[in-house]
Amino acid sequence: MAKLNVAPTKSNLLAMKEQLAISQNGYDLLEQKREILVQELMRMVDKVKLLERQIDEAVKTAYPAFKRMLMADGSDQVKRISQNIHYDFEMQEKQVTIGGMNFSTLDVILPEQKLFYSMIGSYANTDEVVSKFFNLLTLLTQMASIRTIVWRLAEEVRKTQRRVNALDKMVIPQTLETKVYIENALEEKERENVFVLKALKKKNERKQEVL
Repeated sequence: MAKLNVAPTKSNLLAMKEQLAISQNGYDLLEQKREILVQELMRMVDKVKLLERQIDEAVKTAYPAFKRMLMADGSDQVKRISQNIHYDFEMQEKQVTIGGMNFSTLDVILPEQKLFYSMIGSYANTDEVVSKFFNLLTLLTQMASIRTIVWRLAEEVRKTQRRVNALDKMVIPQTLETKVYIENALEEKERENVFVLKALKKKNERKQEVL
């Protein structure tokens, strides 16, 4: 690692010591932040996996129920019923705090499940299909919200990791090397000054002896 191009002075030595202390403290804080974010990310990933299993189960029950409805009622009846079903979904932005950080995501507010068709001309399997697909839709909206958080959390982990690596692999070693260089240069200069002073002292002593 190449040292910084600075003059070997006491003021620069103090500056390097201060920068090194700040960098090392920053590294420790960022490493703690990274560990917290990774833990939170793993927790959110577990939630995603759980939702994925729930969605798979919902799909396995919803679509077979829909097929049974088609076979029992016929496509024309199913189409007539579906045209009468209409839900308004409300979407709003919400802030989620994870690991001490705020993340924005979209929250889908599902309306209350209602009966949009007449009991006459419909069958029990109609209610079953509507209920199962409403449940599937609920799980899918939850998945969309959580995955948005997971993506942003993963991006924050990557950013933090890059900063940790920059401090660990470049800033701290470079600052430390510069600090050692300045210390060695100042020590060498001090030894030279001592040597010069001793030489001057001996020279003065010889002059005194001659006089």
